[in-house]
Amino acid sequence: MNAFITPQNIYHGENSIERLRTIVRDLQVKHAFVLTDPALKELEVIQPIEDILAEEEVPYALSTNVVPEPPLAVGNEVLQEIREMEPDLVIGIGGGSALDLSKASAVLADHEGTVEDYLNLSGTRKIQSPGIPTVLIPTTAGTGAEVTDIAVFSLEDTKDVITHKHLLANYAIVDPQLTYTLPPKVTAASGVDALTHAIEAFTSVNATPLTDTLALDAMTRIVNHLRSAVWNPKAYEARKEMSLGSLIAGLSFYNAGVAGVHGLAYPLGGLFKIPHGEANAVLLPYVYHRIWPSCLDKMYRLGEVFNLSLEGKSKREAALEVVQSLHELVKDVGLPTSISAYDITSEDIEQLTSNGLKQTRLLARSPMPFDGASIRSVYQHALRGWE
Repeated sequence: MNAFITPQNIYHGENSIERLRTIVRDLQVKHAFVLTDPALKELEVIQPIEDILAEEEVPYALSTNVVPEPPLAVGNEVLQEIREMEPDLVIGIGGGSALDLSKASAVLADHEGTVEDYLNLSGTRKIQSPGIPTVLIPTTAGTGAEVTDIAVFSLEDTKDVITHKHLLANYAIVDPQLTYTLPPKVTAASGVDALTHAIEAFTSVNATPLTDTLALDAMTRIVNHLRSAVWNPKAYEARKEMSLGSLIAGLSFYNAGVAGVHGLAYPLGGLFKIPHGEANAVLLPYVYHRIWPSCLDKMYRLGEVFNLSLEGKSKREAALEVVQSLHELVKDVGLPTSISAYDITSEDIEQLTSNGLKQTRLLARSPMPFDGASIRSVYQHALRGWE
């Protein structure tokens, strides 16, 4: 038997942000807490949300206490803000960090303790109740955080997560218009992040026919439209496809899980503060360069997604062409293709390997097992660059 889980309500498409009106009316919201990235407030990206709340006469507190790859300290600050304000709705708007902080804080607001008490690897407390209702609204096409129950936090030299079904949003609103002004680098990093979600879900040991169907759809949209979305600021149709592709990838990976790319990317973020999407992008070709023999049938189907000419080619040949295509895509959208671009040296490999081994939750989903030697090999290859 296979299970498939989603948030209670998902709205997507242009102008879907207007659904927020119905939500606040249905919930009879008396006081909302809005959390967003400071840049989005400055650029007035969140103005439509503020206008709706004002027009619906819903008082709200606005916090911009969001940083990329949020550390525990920021998580606890947001948690304390929500506990003090006691809102009856939490609205998270922004990239993955804003959404993760929103869902974790909304749930933990009526629990005792701090964020670190509920971490997957080291926490000692368990989530017991749903907390405050949430509306999660992404402004990037990449993280899928609006449809998952995972909140990621940076530790001193790695990352850990809080994960529980209660972190699922009550409402997810995916309006591509909120992504139209994203700069190229953010579009590229978030887009490859979404692609990584779909690919890892597709090759996960927990994949199902339903998650495969979603992953294939997501990958097709992303592969066909990411380059245009990055380099053509007026390519709104490409932005729409990326927005929907990211959402569909999120639904797939939430149920099938991500694996080795994410597991080895976490230490890059923890030790070197590399943004999550970039960390995934720089490792994506190298991880699949290692594991392709364990998922040949899936890799062959990926060849079709990448529009490769497969006639007369073996599954091995197709798999290697897919790996090459992953490298070319990362390069084409302007992202680094070697971890040396982040001032990582050979002296850092052992620490990265040690931290990567700790990501057992993620590595367990890989179709090919990872041990210390294989993790070290991936990092070393990523340090040397593509050959």
